[in-house]
Amino acid sequence: MPVTPVRHQAPQHNLLRYGTEAIAIAQRILTELLRRRRSLIFWAIFPAIILWLNGSILAERAQIPTAEAYANAAPATLVGAALFFSCLGGSVATVVAEREQQTLKRLFMSPLSGLSYFLGIFLAHGAIALGQSLVVIFLALVVGAEFQGNPFLAALIIALSVMAYVGVGFILGTQFARRTEDVNALVAAFGVPLLILGGAFLPTRFFPKSLLDIAQYNPVFHMNEALMAVVSEGEGLDSMGNHFTFLALFAIGVTVAGWLSYRRMVNVERRL
Repeated sequence: MPVTPVRHQAPQHNLLRYGTEAIAIAQRILTELLRRRRSLIFWAIFPAIILWLNGSILAERAQIPTAEAYANAAPATLVGAALFFSCLGGSVATVVAEREQQTLKRLFMSPLSGLSYFLGIFLAHGAIALGQSLVVIFLALVVGAEFQGNPFLAALIIALSVMAYVGVGFILGTQFARRTEDVNALVAAFGVPLLILGGAFLPTRFFPKSLLDIAQYNPVFHMNEALMAVVSEGEGLDSMGNHFTFLALFAIGVTVAGWLSYRRMVNVERRL
């Protein structure tokens, strides 16, 4: 009796499947966000308020023009504050909510792959990051700020920051947060010190040397410094020191760790 050969899916078919499923997951998350318009409005207002506060304080304390102050405050406002709460806090909240609402169990019963779900959350928060970036850039331009440097390099730094935040969010959401009530306490305890030490609310130029030495191990610090070097000072990869290298390695490392943490959570949820 002849044996029917097993046909394996071509790699390009798998990539197309993962991409299609990831886009569908991202659309579902963004659609739910649009239905909760209050959250969407707050995520737009938050970077605007932080930019205004940082720009006003910097203009007064450093005695520089308002336009220059806003140009210097924009990088820290975006990657140091806005993306932190939307991408890290948002990814933690998404994972925890999916577990509480039993959405993950329903997904396990469908042909959806775990990789597609993982990538879908990345895409959703990448879209949120794009929206917040446009808000910060627009408001800074309104007051006359001028941005320098390579826009593609700036976009790459923002993308790596999103990767880093979502990767950490997966680690925290899958390993440490069990209920929705845990999210705020976890993000506050873990994130607020990193934000302050990273220069999100106070420029690092005002830090004493002891804090600057500690900040070298803070990814938020390197995000701010890398984007500041490109946007405000027009520098390239060669002149921004180890900030970009640290950020790239950290983003890749926590993305892998986040994926492994997600796989571990999936295995645990399937046995429950």
